[in-house]
Amino acid sequence: MKKNLKLTDFSKGGERQLTEVNINELIPLPPPYDKIEELPEFKRLTDEQRERLVCNLDGVVSYAALPKPKNKKKEKKYVEQFVSGLKKLLSKENNWTFLQPLLLSLDYCAQCQTCNDACPVYLASGKNDLYRPTYRSEIFRRLVNKYAKPGGRLRAKLNKGDIELNWTTITRLYELSYRCNLCRRCAQSCPMGVDNALITRELRKLFSQELGWAPKELHEKGTVLQLEVGSPTGMKPHVAKDNLKFLDEDFTEATGIEISTPWDKEGADVLLMHSAGDIVSFPESPISFSILCNAAGVSWTLSSEIPGYDGVNYGLFYDDVQLAKIAIRHAQIAKKLKVKKIVMGECGHQHKAFMTVADRVFTGDLNIPRESVMTFLENIVFSGKIKFDSSKNDFSVTLHDPCNIVRNLGIVEPQRRILRYLCPQFREMQPHGVDNYCCGGGGGLSVMSDVNFTDWKVHVAGRMKFKQVLDAFSDQSGPEVKKYVCAPCLNCKLQFRDMFSYYGAREKSGIICSGLAELIVNAMVDIKKPFIEWKEY
Repeated sequence: MKKNLKLTDFSKGGERQLTEVNINELIPLPPPYDKIEELPEFKRLTDEQRERLVCNLDGVVSYAALPKPKNKKKEKKYVEQFVSGLKKLLSKENNWTFLQPLLLSLDYCAQCQTCNDACPVYLASGKNDLYRPTYRSEIFRRLVNKYAKPGGRLRAKLNKGDIELNWTTITRLYELSYRCNLCRRCAQSCPMGVDNALITRELRKLFSQELGWAPKELHEKGTVLQLEVGSPTGMKPHVAKDNLKFLDEDFTEATGIEISTPWDKEGADVLLMHSAGDIVSFPESPISFSILCNAAGVSWTLSSEIPGYDGVNYGLFYDDVQLAKIAIRHAQIAKKLKVKKIVMGECGHQHKAFMTVADRVFTGDLNIPRESVMTFLENIVFSGKIKFDSSKNDFSVTLHDPCNIVRNLGIVEPQRRILRYLCPQFREMQPHGVDNYCCGGGGGLSVMSDVNFTDWKVHVAGRMKFKQVLDAFSDQSGPEVKKYVCAPCLNCKLQFRDMFSYYGAREKSGIICSGLAELIVNAMVDIKKPFIEWKEY
């Protein structure tokens, strides 16, 4: 199958797969991960899956995959809806959130291809054309020019590279919109300021809001479940409270200090919003915040009101309506509790959704002050209210920069000042800061799995990051040396967990991953036993 694709190939071939992930062409990994034959085999689709699902892109399928329609009439209806969605994206009435940056990105691409070499997915794939940022964006741009602008069809016939709009085109474009992490490394590198990640996100929005197409993990099991139950984890309020009560008791016994997490405390200075997934998957994280806030004398609380105990907002990745519903509910809960500000937990997309994008939907008294957990933790660490012993963190530590906190919001130094102070062996990845590589789970991909999508995430989307981690610890490659990847974001931690498990990184290299708050607690003088227990990871 072709690796070098023309734009005009995209609408051709019907059910035929356009390209395929070739393991032998992926960017090489350092030892001991350089022997392809010793790594888990990339899962290929079965005949039954190919018969049942639309899989005409790259041989990769997730919950985003569509069942094949029963007739051509239904296919035609979806194509018509797609055209309607294109026109709405260009309308101020229907796209008041992102119309201006979208138009600028559609109109000012110079086709210099600079962005391609900034894209970790494209680089990791061995430079497969399908994954370069400009391939997806240019297809979308030509469809907009042809079907959503006056005289577009005539101009398309006169120009070379006309792309036909059919069932094949829209299904491939839908699936391709979920081969991007929305990390915006491409936008940062563009001399014209073109944002290919925004174009991809607007594509997802079109499919969700106009055609009703969205991955189950982001929609039914994501935003819909969060608004109905309280969290994409499925935890109802009483379950979240019971879980944290149990953790309070468990860690009180383990640490020897009294731990108590406050709920629904009216008039507190701070409403802290964790990602509820941390309670389930990384319980040391919410407990660390309870320890630190109480030790520093912070007036704080959690909320048990739906969905106030889970700060995630998957609407950021695919749907403006869902994004706004969740953001407004979060703000309303904060106003009801009469808190002075909301502090966002260790979650990258929560930062972007609530600190920047939500400004477009918050009006009046809903525009409550919000603060990043990075500056919040920095203030606690350097307040002088807690005594620390950095020798308790005398193991190798490197920092992963969540894209939505660092590149998209510019919060770079607070977390580094903490690590330089508390971790004697802190070392930077290269590149780092705003030039970081995405973990591979950004844009909602970390929670998407099923069929063989996890294989694609760890082999392709997360490959540059995994290589970065290995390179950062290249002088200590053996498993006998403890190594800690500090990733202050739940989705990033989930991606690292999948990636490290897939490759056996803990067993082969002694590498674990967890958050920032845990490292801070581990260095506390009052915590006598090690808080970070390596066997738990």
